[in-house]
Amino acid sequence: MKPSEKGYTIPLIDWANDSHRQVVVDREQGQYLGHPTTVLLEDGRTMIAVYPKVHGRGAIVMKRSTDGGLTWSNRLPVPDNWATSLEVPTIYRTIDPHNVKRLITFSGLSPVRMAVSEDDGETWTPLEPIGEYGGVVAMADMVRPKDGRYMAVFHDDGRFMDHDGRGETSGQSTVYKILSSDGGLTWSEPQFVTKHTEAYLCEPGIVRSPDGNQLAVLLRENKRRFNSMIIFSNDDGESWTDPVELPTALTGDRHQACYGPDGRLFISFRDTAHITSTYGDWVGWVGTYDDLVQGNEGQYRLRLMINHANENGHLCDCAYPAIELLPDGTFVTTTYGHWIEGDKPFVMSVRFSLGEVDSLATAP
Repeated sequence: MKPSEKGYTIPLIDWANDSHRQVVVDREQGQYLGHPTTVLLEDGRTMIAVYPKVHGRGAIVMKRSTDGGLTWSNRLPVPDNWATSLEVPTIYRTIDPHNVKRLITFSGLSPVRMAVSEDDGETWTPLEPIGEYGGVVAMADMVRPKDGRYMAVFHDDGRFMDHDGRGETSGQSTVYKILSSDGGLTWSEPQFVTKHTEAYLCEPGIVRSPDGNQLAVLLRENKRRFNSMIIFSNDDGESWTDPVELPTALTGDRHQACYGPDGRLFISFRDTAHITSTYGDWVGWVGTYDDLVQGNEGQYRLRLMINHANENGHLCDCAYPAIELLPDGTFVTTTYGHWIEGDKPFVMSVRFSLGEVDSLATAP
């Protein structure tokens, strides 16, 4: 398929100006705030967000919400060495074989480091290396295989896993996985997942099939020659299919997915489709897991917010998104972007239900 043919036909629902859906998580005049991830605790109300104070790196900020993301605390105390973070932080819940619950926060590049909390984020360890390797957007996503271990995924561009001694990239990207059998305290050496001879695949986002028997991984294509791509595993990540292109409706960066109450998927990402009216904006997609398998366009596309050009005119600096589903069926999806033209990026969330999407899509 030629890039000129890569459009999409499903309806686009534009919520960019729906301010009643929007919540400011953090904003500081003149300060870059970006790349958040969130975790929802078991009470269904408490959310924790972490994000850096510079583009893709910088001191890690943490905030907490106790009302499902409607309001947020001031910035919370964190260990001093969180200020040395070199990459996008990511946060996850783990439970070890003895039912000890932890939160873990990763910070990538070399070496990949991790911090641990055993009191739901009230206190944390400093960032410490998990191995002698490095990686980019580590860890981009995590899933729990059926054997009870955890599998986390990331990519490397040639600098940290197979560099030539000069710190130069290989021009390709390889996706790796690591495994933990002790609730995320220690991790295996990286294992190969996928790469492509012509595409630059990175920032993997994992989706488990509704029956639990298959994993899908959506992948950013950073050479912009192809649509985003997808791979599948039928053995809980032991082996993977070859990458194939996704439909244009799912083409973008840093996919994160969450099932709604009715079993449909909502996937949030930054739009980088070849033909689109929302290029560089924060968008979402509604469809089914079967659409991923069959290569279908899905049901709807959403524009969540407009990303304005920053001071360098770069349109794509937004939308490393996080998604949480509240008990009442409300999605809370959170990311950063240049939401006000001329201002530094800041962190926002958008709230909605799939029923609201359906109502707007069918309205006369």
